[in-house]
Parts: sequence; structure tokens; C-alpha cells
Amino acid sequence: MRRREFITLLGGTAAGWPLAVRAQQGERVRRIGVLLPASADDARFQTFVGAFLQELQSLGWSIGRNVRIDTRWASSNASEIRKQASELATLAPDVILAHGAATLAPLLQITRTVPVVFPITADPVGAGFVDSLARPGGNVTGFMNNEYGIGGKYLELLKQIAPGVMRVAVFRDASISSGNALFGVILAMAQALKVEVIPVNMRDADEIERALAAFARAPAGGLIVTGSASAYKYSDLIITLAARHKLPAVYYEHSFVAAGGLMSYGADFVDQYRQAAGYVDRILKGEKPADMPVQAPTKYELVVNLKTARALGLTVAPTLLASADEVIE
Repeated sequence: MRRREFITLLGGTAAGWPLAVRAQQGERVRRIGVLLPASADDARFQTFVGAFLQELQSLGWSIGRNVRIDTRWASSNASEIRKQASELATLAPDVILAHGAATLAPLLQITRTVPVVFPITADPVGAGFVDSLARPGGNVTGFMNNEYGIGGKYLELLKQIAPGVMRVAVFRDASISSGNALFGVILAMAQALKVEVIPVNMRDADEIERALAAFARAPAGGLIVTGSASAYKYSDLIITLAARHKLPAVYYEHSFVAAGGLMSYGADFVDQYRQAAGYVDRILKGEKPADMPVQAPTKYELVVNLKTARALGLTVAPTLLASADEVIE
């Protein structure tokens, strides 16, 4: 979706509301809340939400006629997320779309009755968001952004694009269950490949800079960046440091590679936002989140940035390029 089209569509959630509702008084207007750990000018999240709104339209939901969208751009600040989650829950929407553990955890401390759909989160069972994947059991359901086996795939891809890598720094958020679980999978695969792995926490920018500077003093290093709100918050810094220290890196999501990272492998987030719109539609029509299974990704994408590969002195094998869903020149 182009930026202008997205802004026009999203604009219907604000100023155009009172007139639109009065014009359609004969039809019940449903209310959807959207809680995002990003700022309103974040192009990546604009694309995600644009896909969600487009899919809602295709399912018969028209802003101003039969649905209202209350969007809260909460940034990545934890206190702001809690504030916006509280304000959104107070509106008593029919359903809330909430992105990732950073928004789900505070939201579920506020409400266990308003239906919630997550388009993306890593470990909803381990985090306590749902009872099980097949039977969530509460007011929450949605879509996982990976399965833990993907940790081994990250390491395989890194060795494939940079065979000389023998030491790998793994960026993970140790405060979430998925961060530790993915690191465990990567560690097991590293032992089989005789590669040393070193965890890097992402509590703040200084910690990241110090850890990477120390790691880069020894040769044959590479990076794996696993998914979390912290990884996205510090994405520009991590990409810059990887380039500065000449470290090949595999990321969990496409936007890192578009911004100059070497390679990514992960779920298609745009597709998952479309699927989340389908779950929201079903809830608005009477289904219960407790009975709607949490789904694993159905579509993964491999993206390679050839410009970055050349800057790192890497020659990308034709077989790897042939398997890529997108190659950035």
C-alpha cells in the first residue's frame, strides 16, 4: 500500500467520524482498537496496519459505516504503552489488535474480557497469554511470528552466506521466554556445526555498542538478531554496528535488510496482519477468542541484500540467491 493511500484510509478513523456515523444511523457501528509499539510515522508499521485495514474492507467492514478504528501509536516506551493500553481498554472496544508481547503483557494486566487478536508474537504459551495453541482458553488469540526451530535455520543461513564464520553473537531479549528459547535452539545447532555462540542482551544502546565492540576484536564473527521489541527499537544501531565491524548478520524480518542489513528469514508480517483481520472479522461476527487456535506462520520469506554482501566482501552462492524471495541490489 502506498503511503498516501494509507494515510487517506487511516484518516477515516479520526476527523471524518461524526458525520459518517450520523449518515449511517441505521447500521450498528462496531469498534476496533489497535495498539502498536511504534510511532505514527513508522513506515514499517504503516504498511502492516494498511494491510490490516485493506483486508477488513474486503471482508465488508467500512470505516464510518459499520466500523470505527481507534488506533494508539504507543511508541516503544513501556510506560507509554501501559498508558495507551489503559485508555484503549476504557473505550470498551469490541476487539483489540495488539502487536507483540510488548503490548500484550500490559494490555492483559488491564483486561481479561475484551477480545484481543495479536498479528505477531513469539511464544504466547510461554508468556502466559494463552493456555495452549489449539485452545487459547481466554480472551486472546492470534498468530505466532516463528517456531523455535527457526533458530537453527538462522545459523545455517549465516554459515551458508559466510562460510568462514566461527563465532556468532546472538542478539536476544532475555526478559521474554522466546528470547531464551531461541538462543537455546541456536546453541544446540552451533555445537553440531562447531561454532561458538555468545548471547548479547539489548537493554540499552550502550550495552549493545560495548558488546559488539568487544566481540569484533576477534576474527571470523557473525551476528544473529532474534525478534523482540528491543531488536526493532535498536535496529538502526545494530545495522550500523554490523557494517562498521564488518560482521555478516541474519535478521528475523525483512525491514532490517531493506535498511541495509545483509539477510533476513522470517514470517511475512504483512500477510499475518491480513490474517489477523480475518480473526477480527470472525470475532465481530460472534466467535470467541478462546475457541480460535493460535496459528503458526504459513509464509516465510528469505531476503538478501547484495550491496551489503559486496561491502562485506562476500560472494553469495547462486543456490542461495535462487532460493531467495527477494534480492536487494
